[in-house]
Amino acid sequence: MATRVPGRAATATVDGGGVVTGWSAEAERLTGFGTGRVLGRPAVELLAGRVPIALLRAVVRHAPFGGMVRLHRSEDETVEVELGVVPVRTARGEPVWVVSARPLQPLTTEAAALPALASASAQGSPEERARRRLALLGEAGLRIGSTLEVERTAEELADVAIEGFADFVGVDLLDSVFGGGPPTSAGLVFYRVAQRSVLPGSPESATLSGRGDVIAPDSPMARVLSSGRPLRTDYRDPEIRAWLAQEPERERLAKEFGIHSSLLVPLTARGTTLGVAIFLRHRTPEPFDQDDLLLATELTARAALSVDNARQYTQQRDTALALQRSLLPSRTPRQAAVEVAFRYLPAGGREGVGGDWFDVIPLSGARVALVVGDVVGHGVPASAAMGRLRTAVRTLADIDMPPDELLTHLDDLVLRVDLDELPEGGTAWAGSSVGATCLYAVYDPATRSCSLARAGHPGPALVGPDNTVTFPELPAGPPLGLGGLPFEAAELEVPEGSVLALYTDGLLRASELRGDPGLGLDRLGSALAAPIGSLEDLCDQVLSSTLGPDAPSDDVALLLARTRALHTQDVADWQLRHDPSEVARARKLATAKLADWGIEEASFVTELVVSELITNAVRYGRPPIGFRLIRDGGVLICEVSDGSSTAPHLRRARNDDEGGRGLLLVAQLCRNWGTRHTPRGKTIWAEQEL
Repeated sequence: MATRVPGRAATATVDGGGVVTGWSAEAERLTGFGTGRVLGRPAVELLAGRVPIALLRAVVRHAPFGGMVRLHRSEDETVEVELGVVPVRTARGEPVWVVSARPLQPLTTEAAALPALASASAQGSPEERARRRLALLGEAGLRIGSTLEVERTAEELADVAIEGFADFVGVDLLDSVFGGGPPTSAGLVFYRVAQRSVLPGSPESATLSGRGDVIAPDSPMARVLSSGRPLRTDYRDPEIRAWLAQEPERERLAKEFGIHSSLLVPLTARGTTLGVAIFLRHRTPEPFDQDDLLLATELTARAALSVDNARQYTQQRDTALALQRSLLPSRTPRQAAVEVAFRYLPAGGREGVGGDWFDVIPLSGARVALVVGDVVGHGVPASAAMGRLRTAVRTLADIDMPPDELLTHLDDLVLRVDLDELPEGGTAWAGSSVGATCLYAVYDPATRSCSLARAGHPGPALVGPDNTVTFPELPAGPPLGLGGLPFEAAELEVPEGSVLALYTDGLLRASELRGDPGLGLDRLGSALAAPIGSLEDLCDQVLSSTLGPDAPSDDVALLLARTRALHTQDVADWQLRHDPSEVARARKLATAKLADWGIEEASFVTELVVSELITNAVRYGRPPIGFRLIRDGGVLICEVSDGSSTAPHLRRARNDDEGGRGLLLVAQLCRNWGTRHTPRGKTIWAEQEL
């Protein structure tokens, strides 16, 4: 026997007189002859001609021949073809003949060039049909549901069913599956997710893939959805003809392509109807039978479960991503210490959205806090935990804690949350729901210094004004949630115009997965060193260099900050004696400086603020006493420091109290005020709008 030709079977149907009445798309592709050129011609004429026939199966109704047939090309050129005819019966009781053909005696070189025809067993036999159904189901089990993507799963169903079962497969999902509205008055709204055909481009389809469609309430598809049961139709049925008469485009396509039979199967999973799968035949002469309906139902049921899994995963991922993005800053707050650009990329794998975050927090004294963090886990729980941590960081930053103290308090918070949610008999870390890492940095534009501390997080990169990239060594603190271990801060001198790059480990994960842990840092350093002026362009350069074209395997947060500096002409600093007479001197110094800056209109409020803050420092604090004025854009900042750690508190003075109204007056005149503790005491500050 000849070798079987790979691919979908090429079929031809001939009537009792041996005239071709059906010509499949595969036969058209293999022979190069279109349907219009072949239909109506005798099969013997085609075989005897110079057509390169390579048909696998020829299904012949009422076969007019059997045994040996000798075909003549010319008087001196002969090719013998053996036709073995096997009678079988279809479910409808009609006789079907399956022909096996092969060249027996090629007499010339040209004749030998004819492709041999493979032997085909009786495809109508119950055994063969059962084998084909089992093979198709096995293929479906291997190929359907390979991803958690709705569209891809629907395409896999169509790909499997088009191979030797249907001539066209369409998968329609209800618009409500994608979050659309309820059915319209005109009928149900469908979304064509996938379609496949034996004809290139699926020309027999009335709906384009990726487009919506409205199905009338009396259509077969609507009946299938309402009943929840599959339906086998014959296009000669008067009821189907009546429906097609109301759908001119579908009626035209059915006539043009000879659609004669269909199977409509609802996609139902976990009690929810998602849509309908449509199977059509037009090139295959046999209509669908009851066994085909059972097979289509089994295929669709497998696909429906995978589609529902993909749908639920997509919904959960979208929910987590929406929560994540709502908790992340969409824009950074106004501040003058740094120029900022940032990126956040969710993971592209099945794990789902993680808990990476970043933040930019304005602090007193024109300083700014830069934060990046990463919560262990994925999905909504990780996003919710990230939101709690980000809120806690902003709260602790608002009271001006140094980086190491802030991480200590944050670690206690995570540990308390873990203990509250700890399963009975579990340990804190093993049962932890909020393990996290964090890097917290505070940049002071007045001193051009940056204080940083980290909790199990990668250290930053520092790009100097000359584009030199370094990775400063920071004390390695433990991840948040372990408890009992100290955190240490490091101080860096940061020249004006430098770029601080803070990131999560997802930025380096792609290189680590390729087996080279150091490759990620090398690529990051090379990308940061590129002479790119815009921080936005630099963000894009970093991501493309470290991640490549593929979606990241883990969430990525990137924060770039180009430092600015407060120059000497914007800062005035004095040391005062621990003496009440220094209050009047401080007022005069402040008034003179405001006049020098050209903002005399702020003198009245500034004198009141200076008097109150320095009086409190002299009366309740300890030396040394410092006094500083900072002009930061449209804000004037007044700072008074002393060597005492005791902080003043705002209180309501009673009518007969002689004091207690000073800080209340400061709070009313200024937009904000507060206290921050330092290693040598405290600083009271007040900001007023200019």
